[in-house]
Amino acid sequence: MRKKLFILIILTSLVFLPVCQKQGEQPQGKLEYPVSKKVDQVDDFFGTQVADPYRWMEDDQSADVKEWIEQQNNLTFPYLESIPFREKIRKRLNDVYNYPRYSSPFRAGEYYFFYKNDGLQNQSVIYIQKGLDGEPEVFIDPNKLSEDGTIRIGLVGFSKDNRYVVCSQSEAGSDWRGLRVMEIASKMELSDRIQWVKFTDAAWHGEGFYYSGYDKPAEGQELTAMNKFQKVFYHKLGDPQDKDALIYEDPDHPMRYVGASVTEDEKYLFLYITEGTHGNELYYKDLSVKGANFQSLIKGFESDSYVIDNISDKFLIFTNADAPKYKVVLMDPRNPEKDNWQTIIAEQSDVLSSASTVGGQMFCNYLQDATTRIYQHDLSGKLMREIELPTLGSGGGFSGKREDEITFYFFSSFTYPPTIYKYDIASGKSEVFNKTEVKFDPEDYEAKQVFYSSKDGTRVPMFIVHKKGLKLDGQRPTYLYGYGGFNSSRLPFFDPSIIILLENRGIFATACIRGGGEYGEEWHRAGMLLNKQNVFDDFIAAGEYLIKEKYTSTDRLAIAGASNGGLLVGACMTQRPDLFKVAFPAVGVMDMLRYHKFTVGWGWAVEYGSSDDETHFKNLYSYSPLHNIKDGVSSPATLVTTADHDDRVVPAHSFKFIATLQERHRGDNPVLIRIETRSGHGASSTTKRLEETADKWAFMFFNMGIKVDY
Repeated sequence: MRKKLFILIILTSLVFLPVCQKQGEQPQGKLEYPVSKKVDQVDDFFGTQVADPYRWMEDDQSADVKEWIEQQNNLTFPYLESIPFREKIRKRLNDVYNYPRYSSPFRAGEYYFFYKNDGLQNQSVIYIQKGLDGEPEVFIDPNKLSEDGTIRIGLVGFSKDNRYVVCSQSEAGSDWRGLRVMEIASKMELSDRIQWVKFTDAAWHGEGFYYSGYDKPAEGQELTAMNKFQKVFYHKLGDPQDKDALIYEDPDHPMRYVGASVTEDEKYLFLYITEGTHGNELYYKDLSVKGANFQSLIKGFESDSYVIDNISDKFLIFTNADAPKYKVVLMDPRNPEKDNWQTIIAEQSDVLSSASTVGGQMFCNYLQDATTRIYQHDLSGKLMREIELPTLGSGGGFSGKREDEITFYFFSSFTYPPTIYKYDIASGKSEVFNKTEVKFDPEDYEAKQVFYSSKDGTRVPMFIVHKKGLKLDGQRPTYLYGYGGFNSSRLPFFDPSIIILLENRGIFATACIRGGGEYGEEWHRAGMLLNKQNVFDDFIAAGEYLIKEKYTSTDRLAIAGASNGGLLVGACMTQRPDLFKVAFPAVGVMDMLRYHKFTVGWGWAVEYGSSDDETHFKNLYSYSPLHNIKDGVSSPATLVTTADHDDRVVPAHSFKFIATLQERHRGDNPVLIRIETRSGHGASSTTKRLEETADKWAFMFFNMGIKVDY
């Protein structure tokens, strides 16, 4: 990494004292935490002096950091291994997770593709078959590409003639991808190799495709250095990468994302340019005109817009411009100003979360109090029908090509295992195509939606799941999950891992707090930038509601979240350490003053604000988890989780947070960090996912004094 390392003293020690071995009791004795060395680093933010004694942890390649990681894992894993029922939980979790899981099929010419995981395979296998009645054959099995099962493969773009497909490959959980090309009929891999790409598909045109890529990072900084100057290239089949044509770059704005897409008829190329995780400019080029330049369609970064399809020489666009709950408009590129837009689907009271076209029809996915409603329209916007869904839950799909007569969609809910439906576009008839068979009875459990009031009186929805007939005596072990950011909605979903909680008389809850997209852009903006405290208030109020309504108590309440949700947990446990017994901040954004200095962190400034601005610095400093750990306070039992290949939220966030927490925490609750190897922002394999999940359940039950029924 690029920052200078400041070292005053080096102090290391590691002592592990035994914890209680008796099931159902609290751990006894004290943990002796490694003493993390400090450096004399102080930064000046507009006259405010902010110490950063663990700055050295930002260099993930240094010997000191590697030694520190070993010390922490040598404390954490023996602690977890000493929990008497940990192995029983792991075995039960593997059992309930061991069932076949399928993706919806998708068509390429005469072939259909789908992903399938037999149950405990580290990666889903990609299958191919001729027609819907053909015999499935393995197209790519990622599990054969590495001994530890951490190589992932995805199909990211089919050629118009359906002869070729571009595959993306990543390793050990990193966001970095390599692109390769396969001939579909022969299943042969071509010689094409493209490296150092992130967040891109392959947009085919003619004998090649467009993609977004970066320059190769400096050696040793692949997982930490800022990713700047993303560009769009065109790759012609058979050429080496260094011959790829540069299609677009912007040297004056190094920290912008740029992506490309091509219409199904390959007539138009679109550029999406954004300064962060929301708000984009939109440009197009007519590929049928030789030498044509990019023309502007939407300028500025105030709204989000993407092209759904082209209808002849006009563009069908999904947008929240002047419509915070989104709408669909038809744009004439020769007169792209808003005043000339033709409204196809007007903004409704419910949020239009997505829109897609297939078979000459448009399918609109709405959210009503964070549950899905789906409607079919013709391309003029005329309502054809509502797609009847089995119950309250979440669903989607409806993708394909203009000539398709059938399409597929999925539906799932907390107690409704994922089911794939085949849909006849003309008649509107749905039939079950693939129904998931799980190894427990979902009918034994119930899910409900409640609404509670946040600190400022805002009405917030929350889903609650538990066993039918469960006695609500205020003592149920409860796992409260949240996210609250980036316009990302928390919807009803099926997660077999929570059966461990539900079988042990526990409660799962997920709060649809502000910052998400459950009620559109206004709900999102109410939880971003200077409004970020609303997110934490909403989550704290969710915990208070669960206690007030006798679901649980402060001694039986755990909070969890990942990434921005890890920030959520970190902020809430520092603001209200008395409210929660257990905290699981996963891959969290914990250092709000420096997050923008690593990999793609700069792209989150539109959501959080940047400490480079005085007003936003004061706001960030007021809630930054790292900077708000109070000395001498008893924190909840905490298990921080991160991984060595997380190049989205670099692990230094979690390293610095736990080092500070271990220094300042007082009390018997353990505050530990679990650092996974060869994994990234999410678990890089099924094995790693289940191992971490089992450790979390064991840690939670153990520290709540719960006897596990296995």
